[in-house]
Amino acid sequence: MAHLLGIDIGTSSTKSLISTTDGNILATATATHPISMPRPGFSEQNPHDWWNSTCQSVRSVMHKASISPESILAIGLSGQMHGSVFLNKNHEVLHPAILWNDQRTVTECDMIESIAGSKKKLIQAVGNPALPGFTAPKILWFRKHKPDLFEQTAKILLPKDYIRLRMTGTYATEVSDASGTLLFDVNNRKWDHAFMRKLHLDPSLFPDCAESHVVTAELSDTGAKELGLQSGISVVGGAADNAAAAVGNGVVQHGHLCSSIGTSGVMYAHSEVPEVDPHGRVHTMCSAVDGEWCIFGCMLSAGGAFQWFRNQLATFEFEQSKTLNQSIYTLLIEEACKIQPGSEGLFFLPYLAGERCPHMDPDARGCWIGLTQRHTRAHMIRSLLEGVTFGMNDMLQILRNMDISTEIIRLTGGGAKSNLWRQIQADIYNSPVTTINTSEGPAYGAVILAGVGADIWPDIQTACKAIVIEKEKLNPSSDRSVLYARYHNQYTKLYQALSSQFRSIEKI
Repeated sequence: MAHLLGIDIGTSSTKSLISTTDGNILATATATHPISMPRPGFSEQNPHDWWNSTCQSVRSVMHKASISPESILAIGLSGQMHGSVFLNKNHEVLHPAILWNDQRTVTECDMIESIAGSKKKLIQAVGNPALPGFTAPKILWFRKHKPDLFEQTAKILLPKDYIRLRMTGTYATEVSDASGTLLFDVNNRKWDHAFMRKLHLDPSLFPDCAESHVVTAELSDTGAKELGLQSGISVVGGAADNAAAAVGNGVVQHGHLCSSIGTSGVMYAHSEVPEVDPHGRVHTMCSAVDGEWCIFGCMLSAGGAFQWFRNQLATFEFEQSKTLNQSIYTLLIEEACKIQPGSEGLFFLPYLAGERCPHMDPDARGCWIGLTQRHTRAHMIRSLLEGVTFGMNDMLQILRNMDISTEIIRLTGGGAKSNLWRQIQADIYNSPVTTINTSEGPAYGAVILAGVGADIWPDIQTACKAIVIEKEKLNPSSDRSVLYARYHNQYTKLYQALSSQFRSIEKI
């Protein structure tokens, strides 16, 4: 029997997934990798750590699935967007990768918009404004602050494409990930060489770009040995994590939307045409579906805020949960279930890493507002879940105001695993929400892309129709939706009132 392998290089870990050629998941395995924050606003990782976690997770999933390496037909890749991997001519990493949630490049963003002629002209050219998380500002920062290393740079890759290089020895990328660089003509699905030259960047720094399902290379002898696989396996283009998650959730046609709460929070709508928000509050990029697009927003700290809470304010319970072999998040959400909607007037602003959508504000900070002696830790947990979902709703409202169809909202990520958080989303979005038969997101999307590249399915839509099945539907409560609409309005006012103070804090 033939099998497909999907690999997702996330911010905190790499997940590998094996499925049969009819989409049945046999096993998954995860291996963690560290993140470094050497200064406030800085976020970096060592690309070698991605490769180590990839090798570990692939070997582990092969063991769990109990299949032979010869049965793997094709491999799909997914990965965190925007990260910059600087390589010399010998494929050696010159500097830690600068990540999607790094905020150091405000000056470079202003420079890019100035060179483009204006923010409006930049959006018209590449579909998006210049934001600190995107790739091009990082490259300009690196050139300015690390000139000796930039002089040695022969190629610049995105995270999953560095893993492709280690697997195959080939430089390549695909349209969905390239869309997040600010150096890609999203409308025409190709590198924008003219804009690169305006920024004095040599187009040869960037790899060839293909559609997401296209076979880009084959697994090399060296890569196969380290992964415990057989050489010669086809490796398809794959997709950026958001685009891959959309495929894994069957969000591949008009009217479908995905609400993904992972480390970041993403509200992702599929579109047959490249719709653009003239204000740049949400992003327009190429989807993994050939010749089609997506419009989405990304808040920088969603599930990441819950992870921060676990690490800083629930350390005892976290260690206890390991002993009891229970999920710490399940235990914390059980506390939150005791609290009524609205958390008795306690608000949480989830801007722990600055913010991207809808507020392009690297100086934004997280906070609880409204604390009283009556509030408990359970209130803080529930208000955190609500605050993150209010941020997700900000992006949903922008999409709705753009007349983007959101008939079906599918939930994925950590926010889809809890009954309480699923219901909070339905109530705040004031819309039915659904889950599907798998919660594996990007890794499953990578498997589907591998299957299309291997001609198991003729196209992505056919694949999703065959194997992605809706499982549960939750309807909103009209009373809670009315309550949350009032709370969301207040949440918005709190950010507006504090935004100038956030900037003052940054300057102290």
